[in-house]
Order: sequence, then C-alpha cells, then structure tokens
Amino acid sequence: MLRRTKIVATLGPASDDKKTLCKMIEAGLDVGRLNFSHGDAADHRRRAKLLRAAAESCGREVGIMGDLQGPKIRIRRFRDHSVALVDGNKFFLDSKLGLMDGNLDGVGVALDTLHKDLSAGDILLLNDGLITLEVDSIEGTRIHTTVVNGGILSDHKGINLKGGGLSAAALTDVDKENIKIAADMELDFLAVSFVRNGDDVHEARQLMQDAGGHGLIVAKIERAEAVANIDSIIDATDVIMVARGDLGVEMGYAELTGIQKKLIRMTRKAHKIVITATQMMESMIQNPIPTRAEVSDVSNAVMDGTDALMLSGETAAGAYPVEAIKAMAEVAVGAEKYPLPFGRTTHRLDDHFGLVDEAIAMATMYSANHMSVKAIIALTESGSTTRWMSRIRSDIPIYAFTPHVATSRRVAMYRGVYPVSFEIDVSNPRRLYQDIFDTLLDNELVEVDDLAILTKGDLDGISGSTNSMTVIQIRSST
Repeated sequence: MLRRTKIVATLGPASDDKKTLCKMIEAGLDVGRLNFSHGDAADHRRRAKLLRAAAESCGREVGIMGDLQGPKIRIRRFRDHSVALVDGNKFFLDSKLGLMDGNLDGVGVALDTLHKDLSAGDILLLNDGLITLEVDSIEGTRIHTTVVNGGILSDHKGINLKGGGLSAAALTDVDKENIKIAADMELDFLAVSFVRNGDDVHEARQLMQDAGGHGLIVAKIERAEAVANIDSIIDATDVIMVARGDLGVEMGYAELTGIQKKLIRMTRKAHKIVITATQMMESMIQNPIPTRAEVSDVSNAVMDGTDALMLSGETAAGAYPVEAIKAMAEVAVGAEKYPLPFGRTTHRLDDHFGLVDEAIAMATMYSANHMSVKAIIALTESGSTTRWMSRIRSDIPIYAFTPHVATSRRVAMYRGVYPVSFEIDVSNPRRLYQDIFDTLLDNELVEVDDLAILTKGDLDGISGSTNSMTVIQIRSST
C-alpha cells in the first residue's frame, strides 16, 4: 500500500550528511525543511545541496521548504542567564532595558512597541506558556506585572499575549533578506511565520516573485489573529501549516484540537494543501519509538485529511532522525486504512466549475471511484490538475507525469500524488500511450490489463490546458 500522507522533515545537525539523508528519503521523507531561525545562508545552501544530491542518488524528487523566522517576540538576556520567578512576585518587562541587564526584578524585550499593545489585566505567556504574567500597569515602556505561574526563565524565551493582538509585522527585515536567499536557491516552498491576514501572504509572494522565486507560499497559522482572518489567508496562500506551538499558547490548549480539525477541513474545501506540525513525535528526539499519545496524534491528523505531517527537532537535532520518519510513515499508512470524514461521491456535486482542467479533475475522480481503476495518470505542466484530484477521497494513486523538476518537487507535498519524470509529446498518441504504459510497468506501479484513467491537454507545454480524460487498459510493448 502506497503511503498517501506526505512527510516534511527539518534538516539540521542530526541529518548533516548524505548517507543519513539517503536513509531518511528511503524511510519516507518527501519534503525537507530549512529552518531560517537557525544557521546562516551558507548552512542552508549546504543542506539544500546535500539533500538534492541524496535525492538524486535515490532516484527521487524531494521538495525543499524554507521556513522564515518571523517576528518571534522574545525577552532579552539576564546577567546570570536565568532567574527563578516566584508566584505572586512582581516582575517587569521593558524594551529600553539593556540587552544583558535582566535580573530578578525584570528583563528587556525585543519588541519596542510591546507596551503599546497591552493594558492592565492582560495575560502574558512566556516560555511556551510555562510562565504566566498578569499585567498590572504600564509606565512608559515599562510593563509592570505579577507572576501568576512562576518557574525558571532563561535568556531569549518567547512571549505571547493570551488571545493574541500583538502588532508585530509578519515579515521582518531579516525575513525579507531570507526571501531573496530562498528565491536564489530555487526553493519549492516558502513558509511565512506569524501570518496575521491575507495581506501578509500577498506581501511575501510579491517579494518572492520580485526576487525571481517560484516557490509555493505556506502560511503558518500560529496567531489568534490568523484564526480570526483564516478565510482571507486561505484565499491568498497555496499551503496552510497548522503550527500548533504558538497557536496553542495564544488560543489555549483546550481549543487546539478543534481548531486543527477546522483548519484542515477549511483548507481542503478550498482546494489548498495543509500541513500539520509541531511536537508530533517529540519524544523521538531522545527515544527510538514514539509514545502512544504521539501515535494517536499523528493518526488523527491523517484521518482528518492532512496532506502532510511535519517533524522538527526529531530530525534536525534528535538522536533518531531516520527512525522518526519511519515511525511516522508506518503510523500514517495504518491510519489511512480508515475512511476520511467526507464521502467519495458527494463532494462538490453542487459546485459550478470555473476552469476546464478543474472539471476534468473532478470527473476523473468520480469515474475512478466508481470503476476498478488501479491508477490515475495526469500529464501535467504545473501540477494543478493533480492538486484538485487530491482533494477527493480515494485509495487510487495519482501519478503526476511531468517534464518539469519544479512541478515534481511541488506535488511531493500533495496527498496521494506521486511525481513521475516524463517527457510529454502529444503529437503521437499511440507512442505516447505506450511510453506511459512502459514507465508504469517498469516501475511496477501497475500490471498488464489493469484499467487506468489518463488526463491530458491538447496544447503541449501550456499550463492549465488539461481538457480530456480517457479510460485506458495497460498494454505491454512486448
């Protein structure tokens, strides 16, 4: 059984050699993630080059996603690197305090406008919500608080406002420089952190295009504002990432699972791609097998219809990067045996299709789910036809036959879609069909006499020209 749910894995010190990367690809890696919060441009270029080389040696096309740091709001440093905050004690935050002057009384913050966003009674969550402060008053840039839940607070920990509302822009000056680097590296995906609304996505896309990049934009949902503005964000972006770390802190962990399910459902309905991320197999940073709770978490995301699952520290810095991918792949395959929460035949029956290739994609999936079809073959320039197909529940593999490397790497993120490198020549249909048959048979993807559905366009080389579907029977050339 082919695994339909894709795996995104973060690259880092634990995967910094070609041999390990080859094992990760063989275990199930589909898209590699470069975390721009760590390392410099030289590190990212080196890791991307290593991954490309490893993928080539494995005969696979693997996508690469650059993940921008974004305006993560952090405290500055303490004189002794950390303090122990006690419940009920007073503590201040001040953007004008020296970079290394933090002590038991207070600490500096990296956002100059933080005091303007707050008022008495607001709740600040530090260190991923482990420490809670209640705002008492604001005096100039100094924010006076009372410690509600104390603990050890160390340098550079993050700050969230419960319920959201901090005014930091999604793209920092550093992010804008990294977008240029991502474009120059020809990355397949660009993830934008702390998106607030659709305008943030449009700005990132324009900067990417201005720099000559063609990667798909991934909007990371990790702010309360993003959930409130989710319709505009989904409309503007190509991919949604449910980034559950900061999102859980701002929205509250009790609501997180419901929000995750809603975001997956909305994104799929809008025919976009969705990634579920953060702490999916966190224990495997140190252990060779996942916990039962992690298995359940991954399985639920798969059953909800997520396109991809993401590993972070597990593969970037963990002791078992290959095992983490292998475990995630096995859990995904197990979960895919159970039906998704939407039907095969009723999806979009009342819709009006505005594009010919979209209509062909829907007709193909309806036909495939009512026939004994073993494969769906899409001759595609951009991959858009296969994206629409992948929104329909089906156990039938969708093969994206394309001559474009960029398209192959892009569809590597789509649920149930598998890239196949193929030079498309529609001038000789008989020869074209046999070349398709030979490619499928050589890769043991079908057997002689199997039925398949082929979609293609009459205008070779033009994106969006898919206008026909044909039911074909696989024939051998021998």
